[in-house]
Amino acid sequence: MRISLVCTIALSLLVFPDTNADAASPQRDGQLSFGWAVESITPDKPVAIGGQYHTRIGGEVHDPLSATALAIETRDADGVVDQAVIVSCDLSLIRRKTQEQVRELVKEQLPDLDVQKIFLSATHTHTAPALTDTNETDFHPYDFIGSWAYRIPADQTGIMQPVEYLTFLAERISDAVVKAWKARKPGGMSFALSHAVIAHNRRAVYANGTARMYGRTSDPTFSHIEGVSDHSVDVLFFWRDDGGLEGMAINVYCPAQEVEGEKCLSADYWYDARELLRERYHADLFVLPLTGASGDQSPHLMWNKKAEAAMRERRKLSSRQEIARRILRAVEDVYEVAQANIQTSLPFEHRVERVPLPVWQVSDERYAQALALYEAGKDKTGELSSKDYIYWRVSRTMLARYAYQKKDPFYKAELHLLRLGDLAVATNPFELYTDYGVRIKGRSPATQTAVVQLTAGCAAYLPTVRAVAGGGYSARIDDGVVGPEGGTVFVDETTRILSEMWRQ
Repeated sequence: MRISLVCTIALSLLVFPDTNADAASPQRDGQLSFGWAVESITPDKPVAIGGQYHTRIGGEVHDPLSATALAIETRDADGVVDQAVIVSCDLSLIRRKTQEQVRELVKEQLPDLDVQKIFLSATHTHTAPALTDTNETDFHPYDFIGSWAYRIPADQTGIMQPVEYLTFLAERISDAVVKAWKARKPGGMSFALSHAVIAHNRRAVYANGTARMYGRTSDPTFSHIEGVSDHSVDVLFFWRDDGGLEGMAINVYCPAQEVEGEKCLSADYWYDARELLRERYHADLFVLPLTGASGDQSPHLMWNKKAEAAMRERRKLSSRQEIARRILRAVEDVYEVAQANIQTSLPFEHRVERVPLPVWQVSDERYAQALALYEAGKDKTGELSSKDYIYWRVSRTMLARYAYQKKDPFYKAELHLLRLGDLAVATNPFELYTDYGVRIKGRSPATQTAVVQLTAGCAAYLPTVRAVAGGGYSARIDDGVVGPEGGTVFVDETTRILSEMWRQ
């Protein structure tokens, strides 16, 4: 069969893509420098604790909350190649306004740092201060966190209000960023893939097709667990010039929520993990925890509960300590491999992309439901239970979204895409269902890809099509700004950008 000249040219373009653009801006290797810092973000007064529907006021500190900053820069003969400052916070989430405040505070102090290259990430502990104040009125319709505010009883004095904590938080995080940046010294980096069973998909599906978060698997109508869990542990090691280990970033695909219902402040299992790692390596080790795509995951067991409890009893460990033990073993398993593959000069690129994602459209029916609930409670919010008050605020948000989606049907997601050698780090502002993370990993051109959630903002859950079909908490429009349609765009854009970075 003869092929026309046009078809031949088209086919050749598909098989041999144009590389002129890539040749014009080749990937630059550079000498690595990095710095670390840690600041306490533990309040010195009782606070409202975020993460549940009911109000919890607590002042007891079970273990401290930290902001850990890692500053990275590479340079070559022509100067700076690229920069990044990653800050991990023992918080439930990151507010975009906090990230912007940190950038503003840092800007004047560090003129040689591009502050857009700073990004904050949360471990998603539910035993940290609430980050929304009931008196705030300037929420964007797509700012999910506006729905989650807790009323602090007027008769309780000496309570740090959320707005006070937000100011304190931004100052402490900016201090960590400045210290880490000023501490930069030449060194090396290596990365490795390990594994630990920590996450469990928390959505049980039943014979009628419905799904429930933490649904009983002992129910005779229980059918299956809705999705997969990712037991990967991405470990980034940072080494001093003398070969000593200075710190590590560890990405676990599970939120820090083993003790999520307590009334005390706690970093959850990451506190125990830090302690074990410092005991194993050295007391001054920096540990930066990251939370991988795990919007439908939890450390809570869905089955094997008795067997797991028996094993913890035999080891004389709490559930938190058992998780920390698994993290330590995951690091130990790859330590020697990482130590033998240290790079001091490597390609480093950090892209900051603000990607418009189609929002989850509030329907006429959902609008009517929200309007009825809002009208019923607007004159008696003080009389509503904690749970009903949250529902009332959600209804108010639904009304605002319904009006605004006609004006702007897109949520601008801030994504950070990093190439460190042949490691990719891809962030997002969602409680991202694990399936999306798996899609990104499957399509990524990198040797290893770490997908990090709850970074640079909070647009709450991003569920899958099958989750929405099953319903229940975390798969409703009430629980997220972007739905499955936007999830597909998010994956496509993330992998497109990574492919561009690796073509260079």
